[in-house]
Amino acid sequence: MKILFVHQNFPAQFVHLAPALAARGHDVLALTVETNQRPSPVKVMKYRKPEEVKLSSRLTRLYAESAQRGARVAFAARQLRDKHGFVPDVIFGHSGWGETLFLREVWPEAKLLIYAELMYRTTGMDTDFDAEFQHPGLESRISTTARSAHLIQAMVQADAGLSPTEFQAATFPPELRAKLTVCHDGIDCARLAPNPEARFSVPETTLTFRPGDEVLTFVNRSLEPYRGYHSFMRALPDVLAARPDAHVLIVGEEGQSYGGPPKDAASWKQKFLDEVRDRLDLSRVHFLGRIPYADYIDMLHVSRTHAYLTYPFVLSWSLMESMAAGCAVVASDTAPVRELITDGQTGRLVDFFDIPGWSRALTEGLANPERFAPMRTAARAHILDRYDLRTHCLPRLIAFVEGAVAQG
Repeated sequence: MKILFVHQNFPAQFVHLAPALAARGHDVLALTVETNQRPSPVKVMKYRKPEEVKLSSRLTRLYAESAQRGARVAFAARQLRDKHGFVPDVIFGHSGWGETLFLREVWPEAKLLIYAELMYRTTGMDTDFDAEFQHPGLESRISTTARSAHLIQAMVQADAGLSPTEFQAATFPPELRAKLTVCHDGIDCARLAPNPEARFSVPETTLTFRPGDEVLTFVNRSLEPYRGYHSFMRALPDVLAARPDAHVLIVGEEGQSYGGPPKDAASWKQKFLDEVRDRLDLSRVHFLGRIPYADYIDMLHVSRTHAYLTYPFVLSWSLMESMAAGCAVVASDTAPVRELITDGQTGRLVDFFDIPGWSRALTEGLANPERFAPMRTAARAHILDRYDLRTHCLPRLIAFVEGAVAQG
C-alpha cells in the first residue's frame, strides 16, 4: 500500500509505526511542516509554514489557525498528487493542528485515519480541575467548547481513529468514540529494563548516583501546574527535612507546554521554587532541564522513588517509562493515572492537592524501599503485559493501518 503520515512534528507518535510499515514493503511517506528538523525514519515531504492569523477573538483564532494549516497541507498534497503521482491508500494524521481537515478534497478515495489524542471538555477535566489557577465561568466554558471545533470536524471526516489510552478515548462524545480504537504508541521495555550497573552523573557537579542511592526523581517536558510541579515542590521541604541524605533530580524545561504562563513570575519553575526556597537545601535539589534520552533512562534506573502528577489530561509517556524501568512510582490519584496504577499494587496514589500526603508518601518511598519492591516488579510486569512496543502495541498498530483498506 501507499501510506501517508501527516504530523507537524513527525515522527512524533509514529516514530516506530512508520518504519515498521516500510519494512513490511509498503510505500511510506510523511508530510510535515518545513520548519521540522527532526530526523525521520522514512522519506519526508514538507509543506509551507502557515502565515500568522491576525484575529483578536480567541473564539475564532484557533479554528482559523487550524484551517490555515489544513489548507497548507492540502496544497502540498495536491502537489504530491499532480507532480509526483502520489495517491495514498491510507492517510494517518494527527488531528490536533488541523492538518487533515481538507485532505478528503485531494484524495477522496483514501482511507483517512486520525490520531485522536484528546477532546476538550468544560467539566471533569483540566479546565476546571485546579481552583488555584482556574476560575471557569461561562466565558471560559465557551472558549473551551470553541477549541473543539477542528477536532470534531477531523473526527467526523475520518474513517477511524486511534487513541493511546481509554481515558483519552472517553473524552470524545459517544457518536465519535465509536470510531476509536485504543492502542498506545508502545514502550520499549527492552531498552528500559532495570540496569543494576546504571550510573547517573549530575552535570557541573561531582555527584554520581547508582541504583540503591537515595534519589527522588520528577520528570516532565515543562515544569508547570498541569503536571503537578507546584504540588511536588510544596511537598519537598518536609521530604528533605525527613531524609537528610536524599537528592532530588528534576527534569523539565523552564516554560510551559499546556496552559498559560504565570502572571506574577518569570516562569512556573521560578514561582514555586521561590515559594519554598527558604525551606530547601538547594545543594540537594538538581534542576536538569532537558537531558538526552539515554541519560534519562539511566536516571530512572537510579531512582529510589519517582513522582508523577497530572491534571485529568493527556497521559505522559514518562509514567509508563518509569514503570517499565522498575521505578517505585508515587502518582496523583487522577483519572488518567488510575488506568495505569492500582494503589498498593503497581504504585502509590496520592490526592493531587494533598501536600502533607505527598510528603509522607515520598518520604516513605525513600525511607523504606523494600516495601516498594513488589510494586516495582508489578509495575514493570503491567507495562510488559499491555504496553510493550514489540510484543503488544506495534503489532496492533500495524493491523490498525493495514486493516483500514481491508475493511473497505
